[in-house]
Amino acid sequence: MADVIARVGPCTLVRRTQWTHFDALIRSIVYQQLSGKAAATIHGRVIELIGEGSEAPVRIIATSHESLRGAGLSTAKANYVRNLAEHVSDGSLPVDSLDDLDDDEVIAALTQVKGIGKWSAQMFLMFRLGRPDVLPEHDLGIQKGIQKAYRMRKPPTPAQVLRRGARWGPYRTVASWYMWRILEVR
Repeated sequence: MADVIARVGPCTLVRRTQWTHFDALIRSIVYQQLSGKAAATIHGRVIELIGEGSEAPVRIIATSHESLRGAGLSTAKANYVRNLAEHVSDGSLPVDSLDDLDDDEVIAALTQVKGIGKWSAQMFLMFRLGRPDVLPEHDLGIQKGIQKAYRMRKPPTPAQVLRRGARWGPYRTVASWYMWRILEVR
């Protein structure tokens, strides 16, 4: 890891504090499997349609499926956004108190929402909540970073990522950031 840090340089990982937790989760759903520019355009349209802030979940529920689709969301993502809004509105997802939960509780709370899997929950922990000890073992970038950093012939399995990452605790978020960044270094 010392070689990786020397090659990459200082960690510039920053917690994303713009928006509410709910708005950040909407953004996460919109951005799934899209290029940055296309996702930004669609996200802008969705925010224009429903607005931001504490009333956004209620406004999403009141917005027709066709209107969400018209903003550029796929059928699946329109359903995911609505499912998120329903969970927040009925209290089954305590979005405003996610900071008070431990990492496993945050993952369990978020993954009850269709369209938010473990990886998305881990990204929320890392980049939104700023949790220091998260290692997304299924992340292809992490796997490829470990492969490159440790000169492995093939990418490690998720179990191998967790074994290697055990040494990085309690700062596995920073180590993950370095595994992503090493892929940008020759």
